[in-house]
This record gives sequence, structure tokens and C-alpha cells, in this order.
Amino acid sequence: MTRLLLSLCVLGALGGASFGADPTYWQDVRPVLRKHCVVCHSERRLADVDVSAGLALDKPEHINKGSAGGKVPVLVSGKPDESLLVTLLTSKDKKRAMPLDADPLSADDIATIRKWVAAGAPLGVKPKDDEGTAVVGPARPVRKLDVIFSTKAALPRTANLPGPLELTLPVGPLPPVAAVAFSPDGKLLATGTYGRVTVWDLATAKPVKVLTNVLGAVNDLKFAPGGKLLAVAGGQPSARGDLRLFDTTDWKLLHTLGGHLDTVSCVSFSADGAKLVSASFDKTVRLWDVATAKTLHTFTGHSDFVYAVAFAPDGSWYATASKDRTGRIVDTATGKGKFTLSGTDQEVLAVAVLPSGAQVLAAGLDPLISWYDPKTAERARRAGGAGTATHEIAIDPKGTVVVVGGADGTVRTLDPKTAAQLKAMQAGSVVFAVTVDAGAKRIASGGADGTVKVWDAADARLLVTLWSGADDQWLAFAPEGYYSASDALLKKGVWKATGKPVPDAKLLAPLADAAQVGKAAQGQKVAEPVWK
Repeated sequence: MTRLLLSLCVLGALGGASFGADPTYWQDVRPVLRKHCVVCHSERRLADVDVSAGLALDKPEHINKGSAGGKVPVLVSGKPDESLLVTLLTSKDKKRAMPLDADPLSADDIATIRKWVAAGAPLGVKPKDDEGTAVVGPARPVRKLDVIFSTKAALPRTANLPGPLELTLPVGPLPPVAAVAFSPDGKLLATGTYGRVTVWDLATAKPVKVLTNVLGAVNDLKFAPGGKLLAVAGGQPSARGDLRLFDTTDWKLLHTLGGHLDTVSCVSFSADGAKLVSASFDKTVRLWDVATAKTLHTFTGHSDFVYAVAFAPDGSWYATASKDRTGRIVDTATGKGKFTLSGTDQEVLAVAVLPSGAQVLAAGLDPLISWYDPKTAERARRAGGAGTATHEIAIDPKGTVVVVGGADGTVRTLDPKTAAQLKAMQAGSVVFAVTVDAGAKRIASGGADGTVKVWDAADARLLVTLWSGADDQWLAFAPEGYYSASDALLKKGVWKATGKPVPDAKLLAPLADAAQVGKAAQGQKVAEPVWK
């Protein structure tokens, strides 16, 4: 019951008829539910009890049923003071007040709902656009766009199909991948897209867990030092932020860190894993105690969205990046700003701190990276970068390499001592997220094309491409042509060479080698396929 009370949003029930000036469900209450509640309480989220509490508010039949399979009543018709609908909206207890972790409803909205309950919760007149209509003939199928996954593999000349092979799948359009993170031991790779987190086992290049009990967009992912926790940051823009901690041993949700009133854009763990700092579009940065899931302080020094945040190695301060065209150095103990990182007239989208703590790197719409001294906030140099916007900066724990993800579709590596470019990898679309493993051997990137690419950091070689989607569909393939995928997905695919379908599936047998894909994902070189 406690979890239910903490999860319920604006609740309602249907029944009765319209009574003149009294509010009705369809005309007055439903718009409030859609604006404040359906983001969590919808039919598609019923199975994710951590998000919906087993309650859906987007269809009348679900509202009538209530929560927990109808076991928990949510409204007492005619008695607003005895209805959870009203008591949760007006509760003084922040842990019970609804909507959870969001601005309270306006006094007018609350008054409307109270009056509606008191009037017996009348249904009113259903809008025409919600009424069922007869369907003449077969239902029109939902068309999916073709997505092409290219390889370097070519069939033997005897197949009379020259050119590299490609796999076409009707799975588009793909939502962008906005977050990637290696586990500290390099065995797992967590990737985030809208409404889902996929955790890949890199030894097999297969998903080991898919988390859907997240709210809205997934903007960032971070494993805690030691790898026992995974922080997932995101939420609904202009509605509420979502920040969750998962136990990586069983992938159970440990904590939901509420408080941000807009989407959470970035998170960073302290080196000891005891603290977590989060940046949000609500213009604030929050420092959390990981063990208790409580806020230690809230920094309010920015005047616009805060895009990124990064802890100093010793945990005594953290650096931020904001749309207000500045970064800040904030004291962890006091929550007060120490320095302002300035010198650019563009939005600052990314920030990172060298493991030595000697420099802070900040970049954004400025085509170059600014390198600051955190003790003085003086800019030591302005160099490196993607040439266009930089969306994320990642650095390995030893400070061996700086990795930059750019809007120009590249992943670049820089020398942390000189800022000179080392390598450039062509990802093929805007790169929103980058991460580098602890040994600085592999880089992973996520981008606008909806795929994740894993690269060899030393020679900029593409190792594998990963994709996962709804209904447990997934695909992993190496540029050499080796692949592994869910059975249901492969049935939809069409292999082609120079635009022509491969007529005999037996020709493709050497490519169905999951072991080779796993080797590639671990950074090993794999041989070219042998055609019999």
C-alpha cells in the first residue's frame, strides 16, 4: 500500500451523467489526467509497476478498474475528502503528494477535481474523436521504414552477386541512442534510448537485461565505481525528471531519486561511489547521498538548462555545463559556486575532468574544447573538439585518452596532455554519447541513427554495431559480416548484395557465427568469413 500511495497520480473514476455546470470527466477531468498523469499511468506501462503502480489512466475501463487489479479503490463517489484522488493532491507530505516529484496542480485544477468527485464523478459527453468507428475492409497495417545494416563481407564470385552484403530490416525509424556506459570491468555495456535501457554482455554481444521501468527519455547512464549500481537519468521534458538506481546483480530498482522538475540530463558518481550529482533542465544540480537516496544540496547558480556535470577525482568539487553559456566549479561540502568557467558565447553542452584533477574540459556549440584550471578558472587552451558541436566528452580512469562525440558524426580521440587529435572515427550520424572502457581499449558511441558502435581506441577500427528494440528484438554484427540476432528479427530481414536479394540462404551460413561477434565486441580481431 505504501508503494501504491507513493506512485499514484491524479486518479479518477467514471460513472453517472452530466449535471449542468458540474465538471465532467470528458470535458474537464480528462485533460488534467493527460497533462499530469498519463506519462506514468498508461496502459503500456501497466506491467512496469515501479512506474505505474499498476494503474492506467488513459482509458475509461482502466480508470474504473482502479489499481492493483482492482484491489485498491481510488475514488469514493460524492466524498472528495475520503478519496485518494483528492487527498493525494492536497497532501502536505512531499512523499505522498501527487503528482510525485513534480509541481503540484494549480488551485483551479484541484478545485475542479474536488467538485467533480463531489458531484458523483459524472462522465459527460464523449468527444467524437474518441468514439469508435466501423472499419470497412482489412485494418491498415502500420508501415515500418527499412533500416540498412552494412557489412564489408562479399560473396564469392560464383554467387554472381558482386559488392558488399547488407541486411535490410523493417524496423525504422529508430529512436536515437543518447546514453552509453561501460561497466568498470568492461564486461557490460549499458545503452539508453527512449523508454528503455539495454545491458549488453560483451563476451557474447547479446543483451542480458532490458530495463523498461524508466520514465521517458534516457539521457545518461553511469555505473558506480565497483559496478554494483547503475544510475539512469532522463524523464519527460517540461514535466518531471527521472533518476533511478538499479542493483546490477539482479537489476532490481533500488531507489527513485525524486526532486528534479524537468528532465535529468547527466549524472556523475564520486570516486568512492558514496555520492551522485545530477544535472537537469530545471536549471538545478542536485547532490545525493547514494546510501540514503537523500538530497544533500541543490545548486541553483545557473540561469538556464544544466546539460552536464562531472565530479573531481577527490570528490571535493564538481564541474557543470549549461545553456547559459557558462560552466561552474561547485564546492561539494557547501553547495556553493567557487568559480565560473567563461570565455564562450555558445551553449556549453559537455564537461569532463581529467583524472589528475588538473584540468576541466568544457565544450558545446563552440567548435573547440576549452581547457580550464579548476583552481583559478583560467582557460589554459582552446583546442581539440569535433569541429562542430560537441555533445559529450569521456575520459578513461587513468587519463590515457580524451574521447569526443560530435554533431559532425565523428568520434575523436585527443591526447590529454597536448589536446592534439589522435584518431577520428566516422559514425555516420550525429553522435550524442560516448564512453571509453577502463583500459582505454574500446570506445562506444550512440547516435542519431539509433545504433551503438563499439570501436578499437588504438586504431579507430569499428568492432561491432549493436541495436535493440521493442518486443525483445536485437541485432549485433561485426563489419566482417558475422552476426547474431533474435530469431523473430531475422525472419524479417532481407540480405542483399548490390541491391539484389541473396537467393539462397545457404550462401549466408558462414556469417551466422555468434562466437565471432563476441570476439569482436571484446576487441579481438576476427578473420574474414570463409565461403565453402
